[in-house]
Order: sequence, then C-alpha cells, then structure tokens
Amino acid sequence: MRTALIRPALLAFLLAAPLHAQEAETAPPAPTLPAITVSTAEMRLLRDRVIVSGLVNPVEAVQVAPLIEGQPIETLLADVGDMVEAGQVLATLSKTTLELQRSQYIASLASARATIAQAEAQLLEAQAAADEAARVNERTAALREQGTASQAAADQASANAIGSTARVTVARQSLEAARAQVELVEAQLANLDLQLSRTEVKAPVAGEITHRNAVVGAVASAAGQPMFTMNRDGALELSADVAEIDLMRLAPGQAVSMIAVGAPERLSGSIRLVEPTIDTTTRLGRARVTIDTPAGVRAGMFMDAEILVAERETVAVPVTAVGSSPAGSTVMKVTDGTVSRTLVKTGIRDGGWVEILEGISAGDTVVTKAGAFVRDGDRINPVAAATN
Repeated sequence: MRTALIRPALLAFLLAAPLHAQEAETAPPAPTLPAITVSTAEMRLLRDRVIVSGLVNPVEAVQVAPLIEGQPIETLLADVGDMVEAGQVLATLSKTTLELQRSQYIASLASARATIAQAEAQLLEAQAAADEAARVNERTAALREQGTASQAAADQASANAIGSTARVTVARQSLEAARAQVELVEAQLANLDLQLSRTEVKAPVAGEITHRNAVVGAVASAAGQPMFTMNRDGALELSADVAEIDLMRLAPGQAVSMIAVGAPERLSGSIRLVEPTIDTTTRLGRARVTIDTPAGVRAGMFMDAEILVAERETVAVPVTAVGSSPAGSTVMKVTDGTVSRTLVKTGIRDGGWVEILEGISAGDTVVTKAGAFVRDGDRINPVAAATN
C-alpha cells in the first residue's frame, strides 16, 4: 500500500525536474553596476591668488632744477648711480655776474645811508629854524598887542613860522624816504645773497641719482629738462597691472611674491596702494607693491607677481567634480552607491581643487568627474580616485 503511494509522487518529481532546470537556464542575469571614479571631500589649505605683472619704478622720483635762471654751469659734482644726502651739492653755477651786482648794491647801500645822514642834518636845521621862527612870531605878536610893532611885522613873523614848520615836515619826509631807500637796497642785497647761495644746486632729499641732463657750460634753466632726477631713498616698487575683475579683491597689506625675468629666486613684498581708478582703454587697474629687499632690482625691470588674497583650511573637492546647472554649481554626491545631484556654493580655486562653502561636508563622497555619464538617482560601483 505504501509503495503504491510513493510511485506517483516520484513520477511527478521526475516530470517536474526538467521544467525547473529550463526555468533556471532562461532567468536573466543580475545587472552589472558601472565603475565610476569617486573622490572624498577633504580639508585642505587653499590659497586665493591673483596673478599680475608690471614694471619696477621708483616710489618717489624727485626732479632737481636750478632755482636761478641764466647762469652757466661751472662744475658737476654728481653722476648717475651716486647715492647722495639731503643738502649735498650736485652742481655749481657761475657767480661772476651776481658778484658784480652785489658790489653795485653795496655801493648803493652806502649812498643811501649817507643820504639818511644828510636828511637827518637837514631835519635838525629845519627844526631849529622853525623853533626860532615860532619864538619870533610869539614876540612880534606880543609887541603888536602892546602897540610897539606894526601889523606888517607881525604878519611877516607869522608867515616865517608857518614856512619853517612846513620845511620841517619836508625834511622829515626826506629822512623817511632815505630810510626807505636803505631798506630797499638792503632787501635787494639780501635777494642777491640768496641767489648767490642758489648757485650751488643741492639735493632736496637723500637718494640715488637716476638721470643727469646737466652739461658743463650750458645755461641753467628751470624751463627745460631737470638737471638731475633722483630716486628718493633708493626705494623701488612694482607697478602691477591688475585685471578689472580682480582689482576689488586687493587691499593694502596683502602679501606678494615676485620674480624678475632671469632672476634666480623670488622676492617678497606687500601691496602699498591700490589706485582708485581704472584705465578706460585697457580696462586695467594698478596696484603698487613695495619690494622688501630691492637689492639687485633696477627701475624699469619687468616682473611677474602673485598676490595672496586669502589663505584658509577648508573643505575641498577636485575642480572636475563641480558641474553647473541653471540653479548653480553642483556635485554628484554618492551615498551607499546611489548618485544624487547636490547644489553647492564654491569659493577658492587652487591647484586643481575648489573650496566648497555650502552643500557637502568633509568626508562626503562625490563623483570625480561631474561630466561622467551618471544621472541623479543612478546606482554605481564607486572606485576611489588616486590621492594626490
């Protein structure tokens, strides 16, 4: 009885076995996920730099011109490249004409002083005559009242007194004119002494002579080219041309690294001044950079420079990981093998890395190349990129 029941079940199993094998052979294989290179957002030290170039110029160029006109140059005591002190004599002008004029003024001064003496004597004489005339007038008037003098005598005495007083006034004015003449000649003599002192052309400041246009024998004049051009204190700076888009990011005090053509090493400096205007033709602004160690640097040299605008430790991803969309910058963030498009806010770009200010954090995984053929929601097989 039991054997009869087993045989139908065995028969049914044998008949069903080929069907299960056929189903197993026709079932679709499991899908293979694409291998996509991914990178990890990490903390990095990034530097925001502006690349500029320009020419080296003096911080302050000083022009030395003669302070008197029309005198020939007698000697030159300084040449290009000389370091001079403030007040040092650079050249001398002829004094012959001025010394002759000084002799004339000295003689005029002596004559004017003699005129004062004469005027003082005339004033004393006139004053004495006026006093005598006044006394005579008083006596005559008294006699006239007593009836012992005529009216004509009294009138004559009064007229003499008035005339004497007038002569005193004239003598006093002559004395004042003589004194004014002395003051005038003394002022002319002082002016001439000043011109004589200016025949020595002196350096107004300390510094280096960069140009000399003066020639011995030439007539000194302030209307033409300056006799000398100086670089005050020998200080040099880089006048760097800056793109309009970068100019607003610069500020005095920012560190600058510079290198001249053919120079063996870089020089350091800092921004001294950012000029407030932009050239309307070139659309370039200008920053003036102080050179810390100007030894070996010459005015007119061309230099390339990097201005350090900002430096900070921040979250960064490879530049290739950042894409763009109508909504802004994005990265393809990978979470448990699933890709999701994430909006981010970027900052500094430095050496193939870009700062992420908002959107992802350190340790998050992103697709290394945002242009890879992955879409929002795709599942991938993430492969870590080689670190550098």
